[in-house]
Amino acid sequence: MMKIVLLSGGSGKRLWPLSNDSRSKQFLKVLEDSEGKSESMVQRVWRQLQQAGLGDSAYLATNRSQVEMIMSQLGSESPLIVEPERRDTFPAIALAATYMYDVESLPLDTVITVMPVDPFVDAAFFRKIKELENVLAETDANLALMGVVPSVPSEKYGYIVPSDKRLAGTEALRVNHFVEKPDRAQAAALIEQKALWNCGVFAFRLGYLIEVMVQKGIPIQYEAMLKHYNKLSKISFDYEVVEKEASVVVVPYDGYWKDLGTWNTLTEEMSRSQIGTGIVTSDSVNTHLINELDIPVTVIGVSDAVIAVSPDGILVTAKSESPRIKEVMNKIEKRPMYEERRWGRYRVIDYVKYTEENEVLTKRILVRSGKNISYQLHYKRSEVWTIISGVADIVINDKLYQVKPGDVVRIPEGTRHSIRAITDVEFIEVQSGTELIEEDTVRICMEWKDIPLH
Repeated sequence: MMKIVLLSGGSGKRLWPLSNDSRSKQFLKVLEDSEGKSESMVQRVWRQLQQAGLGDSAYLATNRSQVEMIMSQLGSESPLIVEPERRDTFPAIALAATYMYDVESLPLDTVITVMPVDPFVDAAFFRKIKELENVLAETDANLALMGVVPSVPSEKYGYIVPSDKRLAGTEALRVNHFVEKPDRAQAAALIEQKALWNCGVFAFRLGYLIEVMVQKGIPIQYEAMLKHYNKLSKISFDYEVVEKEASVVVVPYDGYWKDLGTWNTLTEEMSRSQIGTGIVTSDSVNTHLINELDIPVTVIGVSDAVIAVSPDGILVTAKSESPRIKEVMNKIEKRPMYEERRWGRYRVIDYVKYTEENEVLTKRILVRSGKNISYQLHYKRSEVWTIISGVADIVINDKLYQVKPGDVVRIPEGTRHSIRAITDVEFIEVQSGTELIEEDTVRICMEWKDIPLH
């Protein structure tokens, strides 16, 4: 049975300020499902995979910074293959291959189909993906790609240039060569040659990639691969494998496909022009307001624009200029001010660095009913929790207490602590210490049932 690997990466620059290092574009809940409920791109694709009968054979290949977000949106049982550190698509796919080969012991003739986690497509796209398994079986190809029939001569995508000859019994064409992001005139000429957009979907047999890895001296045992991972080159699968392979075919897909990678393309697919608190006047034509804060935002007489407001910052841009955001924000590095976790979410309210020896960070935290944070401790900071709403159990140094609104919990440096929500619970957390970083979190255990109680 074919396996699907969804690649979930990205640094979150192109849809700033809603996206950041922990909340890339695929996690933004700005779309709607058929019932009008908000959903993210990853939730939409995961739902479509289930509807296409491919859900049970799908994995998400991701990096550590996105694990909590995926669990929050898709559930804690999501089948994850996690990179030890962020590299590129070739290392990520190679790691997934070793997992399937060594941990799951899948046969070498198993077909692996790799795709991005966030294309905006309809059901026909997944029906076409299913055909890739047959294409590999009916041809002598080592790689089968899916190429989108272009609607316009776009400069944003790479192009696959096929030969004219259709392979017997299939829709597949031999690949002649690839062209990376041409200018508009070159793109128009490529379309005349029946070139296709490279949408990042390709299939191969597991044994093929294992053989490639052996030839390159890369470990094919999962644990060895994890230890070796930081030595792998940061290179895309396209450059490292696809463009060096002689036996490649492509299957044309003449259906709906869109990359919602910029604010102007994303807002075209949003069913509402306003999300969050604010006013957009009627003479503000084709303008979108997305506001995650509680403060109102008023837009008067501004057309063809995006105004996006989050704890990370405020963006005001003409839609046509929104793709420039990555270059404009390229040198600005800032800690994420909003994150979703497997247990709930938090928002940074305030961060002050008083001296070299003293930082103070204030968060508003929501832990959902029945969920818990890990049993953990910190060496470089103390915390004070003020319960705002809800009821929860907490454990402090292996002793169990119950807290309610108005209670204050003090957690000195080196104190083991956790909280489990009985109802949805919100609290204000004030951290103070010499260095307020995630690396100062020592997790003793993740599950509530594993916490020792006295």
